[in-house]
Amino acid sequence: MFIDTPAFSFLIAPLGAECETAMANTYSQIYIQTVFAVEGRLSLIQPEFKEDLYKYITGIVTNQRQKLISINGMSDHLHILIGLRPAMALADLVREIKADSTNFINKKKWVRGRFSWQEGYGAFSYGHSQLDTIIRYIQNQEQHHKRSSFKKEYLTLLRKFDIAFEDKYVFKFIE
Repeated sequence: MFIDTPAFSFLIAPLGAECETAMANTYSQIYIQTVFAVEGRLSLIQPEFKEDLYKYITGIVTNQRQKLISINGMSDHLHILIGLRPAMALADLVREIKADSTNFINKKKWVRGRFSWQEGYGAFSYGHSQLDTIIRYIQNQEQHHKRSSFKKEYLTLLRKFDIAFEDKYVFKFIE
């Protein structure tokens, strides 16, 4: 079907002018759990500053116009459940979270030396009906890790979601 060019003239505005177009709304429901580790898997996230760190990360996510649903972790890794808008690339959001939280931790001098996150992350998607389960899982990290190591947890997630991986490219695990 060909539409004559003049039919589109209402979309063209002079340089610098705003152009109003009728566009359908976008509706989405994208839930992603991200998991990433402290560089060298060092136990640097101390209990006394976890709450402030989590609040700061919540602010990063909110400032990016995304929704942080749940956050928790252990001294060496972090789980974040995010409601992601389709216009935001997950890689960009994780990069912002890691960079900004690294700077925050270093400015606060919560660790001796320089803090940083390991390169890479895991990302796992969920449906709305799974939210209660995954939120409980994230909030119960301390209980979970009494029974299971981070390595076992992470490799289980990769296998559960049928994600192909090579051991040499998975986080550097300290046994």
